[in-house]
Amino acid sequence: MTQQPTTATPMSKEMQDCVQACMSCHSTCEETMSSCMQMGGQAQMQVMRAVMDCAEMTRLCADMMMRRSPLSAEMCAMCARACDMCAEACMSMPDDAQMMRCAEACRNCAEMCRKMAAATM
Repeated sequence: MTQQPTTATPMSKEMQDCVQACMSCHSTCEETMSSCMQMGGQAQMQVMRAVMDCAEMTRLCADMMMRRSPLSAEMCAMCARACDMCAEACMSMPDDAQMMRCAEACRNCAEMCRKMAAATM
């Protein structure tokens, strides 16, 4: 039985950047969710669902990368997809500044996650 090394190899700069993008996107999605709830009827359920999915996915993706899960690359691919869907949903409300901030954070995170999904971790 092979033992795990006691010291983890440090995360690559690319992985650190991706974790940071995920965490930033997660917090922006949470803020956007709060903003949606305050809007009440104005916020479409489809937008709220996309924002909630993205918030959960980005947090989970960051967690999995930090613990070096063997599923990280696949998770990054799924996370990029969730971020793309969220950005698209947020773009349906172009007059809302919070929605535009969320779309931008999602696009950035999706780009970083696609790079990590393509990389060997």
